[in-house]
Amino acid sequence: MSRLTKNTNWPALNAGAVLAWYDAHARVLPWRVPPEARLLGEKPDPYRVWLSEVMLQQTTVATVGRYYARFLSLWPRVADLAAAPLDAVLVEWAGLGYYARARNLHACAQAVVERHGGHFPTSHAALLSLPGIGAYTAAAVAAITADEPVAVLDGNVDRVLARFLALEVPVVNAKDELRAYLTAHVPQRAGDFAQALMDLGATICAPKKAACLVCPLADDCRGQKAEPLRFPIKLDRKPRPTRYGHAFVIRDAGGDVYLRQRGETGLLAKMTEVPGSDWADAPTPPNPPFAAKWQRRGAISHVFTHFALMLDVWEAVAPNPAVLAEGWWTSPAALGREALPTLYRKVLAEAGLPG
Repeated sequence: MSRLTKNTNWPALNAGAVLAWYDAHARVLPWRVPPEARLLGEKPDPYRVWLSEVMLQQTTVATVGRYYARFLSLWPRVADLAAAPLDAVLVEWAGLGYYARARNLHACAQAVVERHGGHFPTSHAALLSLPGIGAYTAAAVAAITADEPVAVLDGNVDRVLARFLALEVPVVNAKDELRAYLTAHVPQRAGDFAQALMDLGATICAPKKAACLVCPLADDCRGQKAEPLRFPIKLDRKPRPTRYGHAFVIRDAGGDVYLRQRGETGLLAKMTEVPGSDWADAPTPPNPPFAAKWQRRGAISHVFTHFALMLDVWEAVAPNPAVLAEGWWTSPAALGREALPTLYRKVLAEAGLPG
């Protein structure tokens, strides 16, 4: 619910100036059709736009580039991704984080094939009906691929608007007003406009800098006339709690490593792990899965969205590998091909194995 405390006469957003800036300064990105090509009639591929938008959630452009290229080399069409085993998708996603995105990505691809014959929809309404596609992704794909006049609000755009309007409340408390405001200013080139605002937030109106002298919106920007880096107003957050646990790296006599799949639901669902303890609010003694000469290899830390995790890392040789029947054994050289999230790659690296 919005908590905007007063009605402000916000200045108009000069879409023409934003587009002119974008035509001259658009970032070159592998999933983007540049503005000059758009003007000549080239249309973005909705599958590629959707794939990039899902990958870019909570992840930087620099990180996404190689994953995006790898996915397209393996699954160049949405039907190819839909036909791929989920385990293969999780392997390729490993390291990108927020792993529910990979499961939703696969489910969405299958829905596109089942409901739309493999033709990725481009309307906002149809996109919203697909699994794993929320308001932001639906708006981004609809605007970029079909110039649908919808407001595309990501973190970069939020920051641009918060500074332009000198928004005196946290963005999350004014989402409805910002969406209505931006919708009223979407021009005919809706896709280029959305990407232009994203680029402004990434390069000119960045988190720790505001290059107001070269910003196309500077003349009317209320934040520029005040103190731009004061905006967006930060939301008061509770301290992130810390949880504690143990991870057990198990090897057989030949040096192979024991792995297993996490559960069907919950954090890191269906990803690959080494055995471990529950994660508790305070440190607990280790309780290894079997008796052996366990050696402590060190400790690792990892930060999730809502808590930090500290794991003590232990290693031992299994006296009888046959008792570990629910998982599988992998050679150290093959660990890079497993669907190991960053957390467990840290664990393996602490035990001296390739992560």
